[in-house]
Amino acid sequence: MSAVDDLNIREQRPAARADQREDPSKLSGRSLLVLIVLLVAQFMLAVDFSILNVALPVIGNGLGFPLGNLQWIGTAFALSAAGFTLLFGRVADLFGRRRLFLTGLAVLGAASLAGGLATSPTVLIIARVTQGLATAAVTPAGLSLLTTSFPEGPLRDKALGLNGALMSAGFTTGAILGGILTDLLNWRWAFFINVPFALAVLIIAPSVIKESRAQSRPKLDLPGAATVTLGLLSLVFGLTRAGQRGWSDPTALLTLALGAALLTAFYFVERRAAAPLVPVAILGRRTVVWGNTAGLIAFLTETSLVFLMTLYLQDVLGFSALAAGLSFGVLGLGTVIGGSTAAKVIARTGTRSTLVIGGLIQAAATASLLALGVSHAFLWLLLPATFIGGIGNMYVIVGFMVTATSGLPDHEQGMATGLATMTQQIGITMGTPIMSSIVATQTGALITTQRVLDGVGLAVLVNTVLVLVGVLTTAFLRTRKEQQSGVAA
Repeated sequence: MSAVDDLNIREQRPAARADQREDPSKLSGRSLLVLIVLLVAQFMLAVDFSILNVALPVIGNGLGFPLGNLQWIGTAFALSAAGFTLLFGRVADLFGRRRLFLTGLAVLGAASLAGGLATSPTVLIIARVTQGLATAAVTPAGLSLLTTSFPEGPLRDKALGLNGALMSAGFTTGAILGGILTDLLNWRWAFFINVPFALAVLIIAPSVIKESRAQSRPKLDLPGAATVTLGLLSLVFGLTRAGQRGWSDPTALLTLALGAALLTAFYFVERRAAAPLVPVAILGRRTVVWGNTAGLIAFLTETSLVFLMTLYLQDVLGFSALAAGLSFGVLGLGTVIGGSTAAKVIARTGTRSTLVIGGLIQAAATASLLALGVSHAFLWLLLPATFIGGIGNMYVIVGFMVTATSGLPDHEQGMATGLATMTQQIGITMGTPIMSSIVATQTGALITTQRVLDGVGLAVLVNTVLVLVGVLTTAFLRTRKEQQSGVAA
């Protein structure tokens, strides 16, 4: 062996030992701080989505909302949050993810303060629209910061798992916290609580999170932005209207048809655009199409199940709104456990297998709720079923997020997370109207305890079938190894 060869070997050994000491699944100090900041923001957004549900009647009485217009407190938020999320996801790619993230948080804090100080329905609705716009900006920007801060693989899977867990836990926490704040303090604190969290993130984030944007800055696809935003607004409004007035309502059907037409037009606009908002090639990827389909079903089924179990707890078992909200604490615990363990399941079995495992667990847990009856003793079935179902649902949600953002370069992560966030918002929006209409087919005009139970049972059966349909969509997905080898495009 020559002296040169011996020197090369000795120079290579320290590097090899250093590589062995590095654990690709471990977070460094700075990465952990980045993760905490982003997770706190996402948790706050999830809380904000559901915190006003319990407080709506009190807000209506306090500000003089007509009963027929009370639903606009939620609808105004949902319209802007879902309608603009894809646009803002692409804006984050082009003009800076950290910039949009911080701007959105500042707007959210200001809108929350305005909502808490509102003295008229008009001011409150404007505040809710602004909160929705801020959410549409912060959610995809925050998610794309997360996916670009952690390389594809175990670290990103772990980060997405924790993000999904806290988002679901935040949704449940919002329902509980809204009842507590309204009962103990005032409904205005359901708005005010956002302000200190937003300020804390705004103070810490600039020194922790680095700016992230595409190297080139093409022109924003305005025709694509207009058609997809108007299409999503029409779709969400139509779904909300159908849930309130029924699926035969002419306005609901007209706006749903308009939304479908605009989203179809969006596809053809993108085919001809020089710098499309969402490249057609991306829309054709199996991971994007079927990953988002699985995610849509996951959000639709679990959030609508919360609605169904709320009906059951209040209208069948006679629970108060606060007691019903507290009962979902076990669901929140299940989602936290599911989110924190999903990355390990993905590492051991693969993303596609995790989607199947999670879906089957959720389906089995949901199907068990078909046995619910009118006795309080059935609470001991509901609690473990929602706990186990929460774990399974979170496996699906994390698998969906990993799938929907895998195999894409950093400069497209805002667009990918915008699509994923749009899927989430539409799934949440669709679930309650669909399940509500199913329950209504059994209850009719004469609402009795048994009819509500029958309606909930039928909706639970449909919910279970939808979960199983979501499991079937995984047959069209490719594994991460197949993506990396170029088998799937």
